[in-house]
Amino acid sequence: MSNKRDYYEVLGVSKNASKDEVKRAYRKLALQYHPDRNKSPDAEEKFKEISEAYAILSDDTKRQQYDQFGHAGINRQYTTEDIFRNADFDTIFRDMGFGGGFEDVFQQMFRGFGGFGQYQQGPPRGTDLRYDLEMSLEEAAKGVNKTIQLYRTDRCDLCKGSGAKPGTKVTKCSNCNGTGQVQHVQSTGFARLIRVESCRNCGGRGEVVQVPCTECRGSGVKKRMRTIDVNIPPGVDSGSTLRVSGEGEAGPRGGSSGDLYVVVYLKPHPNFTREGDDIVYEQRINFAQATLGVEVEIPALDGNLSLNIPAGTQSGTVLRLRGKGMPHLQHYGRGDELVRVVVETPTSLSKEQRQLIEDLGKTLGTDSNSSKKKKSIFR
Repeated sequence: MSNKRDYYEVLGVSKNASKDEVKRAYRKLALQYHPDRNKSPDAEEKFKEISEAYAILSDDTKRQQYDQFGHAGINRQYTTEDIFRNADFDTIFRDMGFGGGFEDVFQQMFRGFGGFGQYQQGPPRGTDLRYDLEMSLEEAAKGVNKTIQLYRTDRCDLCKGSGAKPGTKVTKCSNCNGTGQVQHVQSTGFARLIRVESCRNCGGRGEVVQVPCTECRGSGVKKRMRTIDVNIPPGVDSGSTLRVSGEGEAGPRGGSSGDLYVVVYLKPHPNFTREGDDIVYEQRINFAQATLGVEVEIPALDGNLSLNIPAGTQSGTVLRLRGKGMPHLQHYGRGDELVRVVVETPTSLSKEQRQLIEDLGKTLGTDSNSSKKKKSIFR
């Protein structure tokens, strides 16, 4: 589990903040924590934190991945250099009067920041996968084990993911001397940027396959249908995302597998609508029942319940059944079932019914003369 704080919280902006709002928030914090201005012991780490948050939230693609999957959608998907690559730090720092901008800051402090300027050694990691899973409200309330099938790359059985034909040799890459990395040095003004990238000759593996595997043609992976069991906890809602570690695409040439993200969608329910962890049910009664009170049987997630609607209940009244809603996903307990009472006004009456209503109206103080002059609401 990531120990990083929420990026929106770091910058002090809401999740629907615009790019300009994100940029303004970062400028304000960068001015406060920039190492040229703030010499306190924690300023450097704070500056790193806000810079990373800005780099993610100012990039549409990265922000979408973060909104959907959280830090797991960023971690291991990008090197730290990739995270910072497209962020507009230079303009911000020049406007603030900090000279060479982000390149200078990189030289001072970011070389050791989570691998900035470094590249992960070895074969690339497999791609993460997404699976949309539809389920009923009852399944979401109880929790359920679901078996899903998906077509993905898996490690080659013949070469065990090495990409080499069994019995053949794998030699050290001469281009990177077996490190899997190639270093590029670039001078920019007074700054000297060191960029490390995966060796293209060996694909970051540090080794070269002389005779490719005949089954996977040297990739180390093959496409196949996989069956995966997913445990859905009680209380999930539409949009809930579950991470299944290591069940994504297998990494080529022996690289680690990506993760599978299962996104839950709830089917529309014939009786209930959901409001957070509460469920809402609409109970219709007639005028006489609303006036005199009535006991009705209503549906619930755990079976039918008897509900007493008191005399004099007005249309739109909401009665709360505590603990009869959805389980709380983050803590113990359940939401409530909210029963919204709707009093139906009859649109067609027999002569006898109309007379009874008129007689009732007289006892309640209705002016009989005005009722004769005006059309009855029941006509």
